Parts: sequence; C-alpha cells; structure tokens
Amino acid sequence: MSQRNTRVTPQVSGSDRCESPAAEAACSVLEVLGRVSGKWSIGILLVTTQGPARFTELERQVKGISRRMLTLTLRNLERDGLLTRTVYPTVPPKVEYTATPMARELYESLLALTGWAERHRHQIDQARTAYDNAQVEEAAIPAPAA
Repeated sequence: MSQRNTRVTPQVSGSDRCESPAAEAACSVLEVLGRVSGKWSIGILLVTTQGPARFTELERQVKGISRRMLTLTLRNLERDGLLTRTVYPTVPPKVEYTATPMARELYESLLALTGWAERHRHQIDQARTAYDNAQVEEAAIPAPAA
C-alpha cells in the first residue's frame, strides 16, 4: 500500500526527447540543471542537507510552496537520486526525506556559487546600473533623418 498522494501528476519535465545523441547528452545536463536550480528544489535541498525532514516540516520551512508543488518537487528530486524517501511503518505513517551524498555534493557547489554571488554582488549591481543608464541615453538620442 503506497502512502503517496495519487492525485498528483507524476513528473514535471521540460522536453521529452532530443534529436541526436550529442543533443541528448546536452539536453540531459540542461534538464538536471533546470531541475536543481529551481527555487523550490534549492529550498528543499537546503533543508534536507541539514538532516532528515518530514513533509510538513518541508512545507513550513520552504516558504510559499504549495502542497502540490512540494509533492512534485520531492518526487522529481527522488527520481534524480538527490533525495531518499523513507516510510516508517507507524500509524499514522511517518515519511522522511534525506539528501543523498550526491545532493550533499551539490549543496557544496551551491554554497560556492552563493559565495561567488555575495563577493561580486556590488560589481553586478554597478554593471546593471551602467547598462541601464547607457540604454536610457541611447534611447534619448534622436534617430538620423532619412
């Protein structure tokens, strides 16, 4: 007897198949990156890398996520090998999600990316401001008459 919610679509996917073997490898990588870079996936991974978490705990800690999206994201992360789902035979059933070693490695990479973003955020803000100002100036220049 499965304790899963059966009224939730089994998976969210971007594309079904790629056209060539070379494109298929790239599509696979892009699909995985797309999956793990989503804000819900990152939030779930941040919680589960700290230790096992139950569904309701994840629902509380990942702000703004709906139950349906939490269910879908958990299933996809489990399918990708980033989470382990453990069901304990108790009444009511206890289900915990734990990050796999692969997810913990990904977490370390996310920390490195977060550190990079923090170190360069002022430069990024300055570059955006300079770009936006240049766009405004460019739009203010009248076009030559034909």
